[in-house]
Amino acid sequence: MGGPALAPAVIEPSPSVGQSPAAAGARTRRILCVFPRYVPSFGTFEYAYPLTGGVRAFMPPQGLLVIASVLPKSWDVRFIDENMNPASAEDFAWADAVFVSGMHIQRRQMDDIRARAHALGKVVALGGPSVSACPEHYPHFDYLHIGELGDATDALIAILARDVSRPPGQVVLATKERRALSDFPVPAYELAQIDRYFLGSVQFSSGCPYTCEFCDIPGLYGRVPRLKSPAQVVAELDKLLACGVNGSVYFVDDNFVGNRRALRELLPHLVEWQKRNGYAVSLSCEATLNIARWPDILELMREAAFDTIFCGIETPEHDALKAMGKSQNITLPILDAVRLINRHGMEVVSGVILGLDTDSIDTGGRILDFLDQSNIPMATINLLQALPRTPLWDRLALENRLRDDDPERESNVDFILPYDDVLAMWKACMSKAYQPEALFARYEYQMRETRPNRAPRPRSRQRLSPSNIKKAATIVGKLFWKVGVRGDYRRVFWAFVLPRLVRGQIEPILSVGLVAHHLIMFARDACSGNGNASHYSAKTRKLQLEAPAE
Repeated sequence: MGGPALAPAVIEPSPSVGQSPAAAGARTRRILCVFPRYVPSFGTFEYAYPLTGGVRAFMPPQGLLVIASVLPKSWDVRFIDENMNPASAEDFAWADAVFVSGMHIQRRQMDDIRARAHALGKVVALGGPSVSACPEHYPHFDYLHIGELGDATDALIAILARDVSRPPGQVVLATKERRALSDFPVPAYELAQIDRYFLGSVQFSSGCPYTCEFCDIPGLYGRVPRLKSPAQVVAELDKLLACGVNGSVYFVDDNFVGNRRALRELLPHLVEWQKRNGYAVSLSCEATLNIARWPDILELMREAAFDTIFCGIETPEHDALKAMGKSQNITLPILDAVRLINRHGMEVVSGVILGLDTDSIDTGGRILDFLDQSNIPMATINLLQALPRTPLWDRLALENRLRDDDPERESNVDFILPYDDVLAMWKACMSKAYQPEALFARYEYQMRETRPNRAPRPRSRQRLSPSNIKKAATIVGKLFWKVGVRGDYRRVFWAFVLPRLVRGQIEPILSVGLVAHHLIMFARDACSGNGNASHYSAKTRKLQLEAPAE
């Protein structure tokens, strides 16, 4: 169970190995790809799932599904997302080898998958962002795939084509030559239960030109964005639609506007795709707040039915933004930037961080004032966490301010302010920001000032399909019963819903009702001590969520 104790063997991929996948296809292998469960978090909407009549997880993981597409066509591949159902002993017994991938927050779950596979004598390979940043955290896996898709991937396939027994010691395969993003295959969405995800996922670019102190993206993926072609993106959207994606697709790019010229080339293709498919889905993305400087891009995004942009605003305090290397957020006044985005029909979702060195006892109040002024409905308020391979990690290590020794702490950072004061500030922000009255007031603003600016969506057969109508009816029924009849904030809920119901505006009832319910319930649980104060917190907790109805 503990894995080999020998020192890792680092294998340098060779040019001949890089040509191995085609040859590897001559021998059939059975590969089980297992994606680990997330700890319930603010941004993954677990509380909304029981209201949907079938959703079981947030969005499909790109990494494992791309790897599944790269494997030789003669190999049998099975994909299991443990956010839906755990991999069974029968699944592990079926497999010749097990592939796992994940982020730091999934570290315990990844190791649990490894232990279950090893109990049945199966070889296990681990890849993804967490192991690429911290291979030392995973001493018991048989193969470590460090870095992105490339020659290390080819080497791993070649090794498994020859031998699927566990090696005597850990083998580390590090990518030296990355595969061009323009050469990536369409992810194997057909292996996943796409219709059981809250939304779909697509990647257009990788990397970000900015160097925010707390962010590990430049260290992992570089500062020069690498790109897929518009044809690739359209093909992925086509496949998601064919696989039954629910009504929204999220561009998981680290910074959607990292290469403006490429984005301007992509967006007209997205507009045409939406027209061809009756605007069957809405789109969303992550981008730096300075996207507001380019109204021509915002206008094209409006035409392509982008409804939401996640922006890492982090803090409204300018000195703090400069200290963390995020001056791009103040190329325009922050409130002006948010309103410019709103005027193009897109809501802003904001990342907010507490525990910065520049914070004072008044920072929490200024964040609440900022939410009131900006009317941003959803702000993911987290305590600062230092991630490996970031300038923040390096600085705090030199200052002896990293705290990984206390499993009861919500953050690994030794804050300037007293820890208990920062935690209390976080709880106060969460509690006040997500009072039902405050949250629905911000959504009322969006209904008045943002959503009317969206490009009109046709009453197409794709949008009004029988399956969509059935899903909408299911959600409305569950919302009305669970929130409108049994919920303790039903008065605020009906004040928002009834005027829209009278006017036949069902879509905002669905979208706002689902998201607001999750935000309210998650915030309550988090403030009572049942949820973590950081998405990356290592503190072990498990929220008692209602199981989604089958």
